[in-house]
Amino acid sequence: MADGTEISCQEVVEVVTDYLEGKLSDQEVAVVEAHLELCDGCRRYLDQMRITIATVGRIEDTDVPPDLRATLLAAFRGRGR
Repeated sequence: MADGTEISCQEVVEVVTDYLEGKLSDQEVAVVEAHLELCDGCRRYLDQMRITIATVGRIEDTDVPPDLRATLLAAFRGRGR
């Protein structure tokens, strides 16, 4: 967060996980929430992240077919290269 009083959309994306996990300082939370008050796009992004976290948290290993699991793991492993 550049000067501690404003935050860009890109910065919101970068800190959204910490925001949702309660890892930001009170001042950082205030800056993020001030941005969210004014930015429909970032509010939608935050809502999508909350839905994704809730959905992924309900998926069991047995819910993912083995062939799809192998494909996903290969894709994620290749992404870091």
